[in-house]
Amino acid sequence: MNSSLIADLVTCVGEDWVLTNPADLYLYSYDSGLDRALPSAVVLPGNTDQVAKVVAVLAMYKQPFVARGAATSLCGGPIPLQNAVVIALARLTKIKKLNKEGMEIHVEPGVVNLRLQQAVEAEHLFYPPDPGSQKACTLGGNVGANAGGPHCLKYGVTSQYVMGLDWVMPDGRVTRLNVEDPGFDIVGLLVGSEGTLGIATGMRLKLLPLPAYVRTMLVSFSSIEAAIQTVTDIIAAGILPATLEAMDSLVVKAIEAFVHAGYPLDAAAVLLIEVDGDKPAELNFQAVRIKELCDKNDCREFRFAKDEAERAKLWEGRRGAYAAMARLAPNVLVEDGAVPRTKLPEALKKIQEIASAAGLKVALLFHAGDGNLHPQILFDERNAAQTKIVKEAGHKMLKACVDLGGTISGEHGIGSDKREAMRWLFTRETLSLFRRLKNVFDPENLSNPDKLIPLVSKAVLPPDPVVRIGKESEDGFGPLVPQNEQEMIVSVKMLSSQTKPFGVQGARTKHGVHEHAVISTAKLNKILDFDKGNLTLTVQAGALVQDLRTHVEKAKQFLWVAGEGTVGGVIATKSSVTPPLRDLILGMRVLLPTGEVVQFGAKTMKNVAGYDVPKLFIGSWGTLGIILDVTFRLFPTPPKSTQAQTPVPFVFKDIHRRIKTAFDPQGILSTRTSALTAEEIAAPPPAPAGPNAPEPSEVDEAMRKIKDKFWM
Repeated sequence: MNSSLIADLVTCVGEDWVLTNPADLYLYSYDSGLDRALPSAVVLPGNTDQVAKVVAVLAMYKQPFVARGAATSLCGGPIPLQNAVVIALARLTKIKKLNKEGMEIHVEPGVVNLRLQQAVEAEHLFYPPDPGSQKACTLGGNVGANAGGPHCLKYGVTSQYVMGLDWVMPDGRVTRLNVEDPGFDIVGLLVGSEGTLGIATGMRLKLLPLPAYVRTMLVSFSSIEAAIQTVTDIIAAGILPATLEAMDSLVVKAIEAFVHAGYPLDAAAVLLIEVDGDKPAELNFQAVRIKELCDKNDCREFRFAKDEAERAKLWEGRRGAYAAMARLAPNVLVEDGAVPRTKLPEALKKIQEIASAAGLKVALLFHAGDGNLHPQILFDERNAAQTKIVKEAGHKMLKACVDLGGTISGEHGIGSDKREAMRWLFTRETLSLFRRLKNVFDPENLSNPDKLIPLVSKAVLPPDPVVRIGKESEDGFGPLVPQNEQEMIVSVKMLSSQTKPFGVQGARTKHGVHEHAVISTAKLNKILDFDKGNLTLTVQAGALVQDLRTHVEKAKQFLWVAGEGTVGGVIATKSSVTPPLRDLILGMRVLLPTGEVVQFGAKTMKNVAGYDVPKLFIGSWGTLGIILDVTFRLFPTPPKSTQAQTPVPFVFKDIHRRIKTAFDPQGILSTRTSALTAEEIAAPPPAPAGPNAPEPSEVDEAMRKIKDKFWM
């Protein structure tokens, strides 16, 4: 390791907080997965200012780095590849002032998830994301992986609760970002980015009122198939429990030997079900209906937790499942696929077939209510041949999830372990866009390199023949109106080949489009898929939101999107603010101004594979691309309230401009709508004061001396 770099790091944080001893480095070489790599050094900053200084120094030396929390990651997320320096955030543990009236709290990334839960519970509030590792995992790691947990079935994942971030860019600059900021939802992009776009040093988190009443049920079955069918039946009945967890007999027996939680040892499978709310009568009705459905599927035993102590013990068992598996084998590989809920029986069958063919013992643990599977493969890592077989089997299980319309990660992340598997989900064009977005934040590829995004070939594909397709309005002067998706693609390719600026419009219920050339999505108005069993709706961008609400309500399901106009228009202008659009979109397909089609997400309730790009399109005013279709999450009950806002255009800041360039390198889409000229979009970003350095006003004298080495 460069001795000069070590000296400069010591200047930033003090000698006690820079580790280079081989024994110390080894302790930071692994997470809870199977990958290993030694860091070149470990730095433990004590606050945001020190993190920024450390990152600025590493950027000047072009030294890769990776942020690390509690290393409960199961996919190699914090593993220091390329001899990266580990920036350990264990000292950033402040829970700052609670805004009880606004139900928000500001915390540092080293705060353990359970510690936050305990701190806000005293104020009758709670923070819904509750990973199984909540006794150890930190909130910074939760934000990096967009963590989930059992209660995410009803309440959603981490991204729905992060309202703001204190963010250290990979060059050391510090910025504060908020969901309320005009323009692209950059907070939404950063949550789940796995440290590849910078480091969170503070989070503004949304809290919810603690439910007044909770009913917890433990149900046993003679087969895992009967338990999974019960899950499907409960959701189909219009009941949305707070949790719906499934465990097979192997998991149950391990838990009982470890925790003595009171799980039935003679059951082939167990469901742990919980409903909560403020109306006891409503919860009692749901519990009675759930029991009827369990009886229909021949449950063996159905019982309620008789008091809070018994409820806590049942949950202690569920949360101790991973630790309990250590009683059965030296190692356990925990996979993390997700499928549309109704595909769970097929996924289960496929997992069992893969395990049997490989001669492996697999325990099954599901967040069954949202289709998130955690097959746990038992093995001994000291047996290299067996470890290889286990890894191959685990990847086959994830591929089976993808083949069923699912994803390779519902909540654990991609890291290094699943990086190549991203090719199963995303096209070359989508992966290239991910890479361009990383370059916006991290052009030197220093922040957690070689994670998340596989290498993409730079080979140029032969262009499609471009012909003019589409119809103009009846008077001959209106917008180009493609009649279907293929015509839309060819029309955009035509404009792109001519470098001709253009705009996009839907039903013209928002502010007008000012470009001379305009493409309309009016004819892209079909419902592509209404999956009542999975509570999902996939529609083209030209469909009218008001018509969609009426359509799904006939099936006693609800689209929680406020506002009027087309789907694309409501999203592009951020018309629906209550409930937030950012919490309702599961997937999206987009036509870039280059004529390339990219896609994100899946028909799954949980999916953390890749950057959450759809959030960038909320409030983007048509500046990034043309939305082709969107997959929404539906609900079995109407929303408590809805609120639409009057759309307000925004003027780009530097970060907005750079993100736009990643989507629209020619600067030809909706440049007038965004109040930004093509010349401004194409202009290089302003250079910081000094190469990759923070503004001088943010740097103390010691840092100035370090910078002098690089300015000469």
